[in-house]
Amino acid sequence: MNSPLSLTRLLTRKDALNHTRITHGAPGDAALSSGEVVLKIRRVAITTNNITYAAFGEAMQYWDFFPTGEEGFGHMPVWGFADVIASTVDGVAVGERFYGYFPIASHLRVWPERVTARGFYDGAAHRKTLTSAYNQYMRCSADAAYREADENYQMLVRPLFITSFMLADFLQDQAFFGAQQLVFSSASSKTAYGTAFCLQAYPQVQRIALTSARNKDFVAGLGCYGAVAAYDELPQIDPRKPTLYVDFSGDEDLRRAVHQHFGDALVYDCYAGSAQNTQFLRQLDLPGPAPEFYFAPVQIRKRNADWGHAVVNQRFNDAQLAFIRRVSDVSDPWMTVREHQGFEAAQGLIDDLFGGRIDPQQGHVVVLD
Repeated sequence: MNSPLSLTRLLTRKDALNHTRITHGAPGDAALSSGEVVLKIRRVAITTNNITYAAFGEAMQYWDFFPTGEEGFGHMPVWGFADVIASTVDGVAVGERFYGYFPIASHLRVWPERVTARGFYDGAAHRKTLTSAYNQYMRCSADAAYREADENYQMLVRPLFITSFMLADFLQDQAFFGAQQLVFSSASSKTAYGTAFCLQAYPQVQRIALTSARNKDFVAGLGCYGAVAAYDELPQIDPRKPTLYVDFSGDEDLRRAVHQHFGDALVYDCYAGSAQNTQFLRQLDLPGPAPEFYFAPVQIRKRNADWGHAVVNQRFNDAQLAFIRRVSDVSDPWMTVREHQGFEAAQGLIDDLFGGRIDPQQGHVVVLD
């Protein structure tokens, strides 16, 4: 690579996640140093999950993965595909395609380490102390879960579904904390109904969806919940049964209403993340158990120790493929994919996602080529 790259970046204001701006410039020296690789980011998925990453950017160090060098602005992390356009690393060849965690940008420089047939980890100094699951880049040619025709669905589903799969595993691993019913908030979100999908093998625990009135028909049509209620119908849910609250909304008023409605019957409050509430869990004076934040990498580490990495991968890959086949079923799709072109389209999409103006049946991909 003999000439500087033209680097385009989409920066997000950390205190106003729907405010973004596009910058152009060169990403440093043109010449690669030893051990360095340049990736051209081709396409990324942008979902409410990415808004959640930004919302918890400070508390969970998500802003730290891709520093911008600009005070008050961060790179909103996304999942997608990139091609190697320059490499000084044995085992990482120009032209190879990788799946992983990226900024919304045209290029990313990485320093591969732990290079194997499966891929590599970015060994950049600033990422050394960050969660390693987000530093891994999967070689598409060696990824058993990869299907070229499924790239859009893989981007949209995989980062959400790993949360869903491991959350479902965590809940059943804990025998649902003795609950007879699970109440899901923001039940129209892909992560929520992915979790419900994974729990269909446990009919002894009823899955109840809480959602907005406008999304009630969509959620009912999914068929993975045993019952569906609009938020104002919460009082109609039986308050006597031992209940586990699975919170994907982060709405503090709703959390208070859930705790007050179920009282002593609430056995566990599992906070799985939020696109709307940009604050970490606050101490609230609530009856019943204190909310507990769920973090998928903790359960992944546990299962890697319990089952071994290969078994965890196989079980996840099988479940993910089944989920993709279900959401993309042409006869009754749970999700349709919309492709957007360029950084300006990404700006509008982020604004709509943050504002809750997205059809839950749609998944959104941005092509950055």
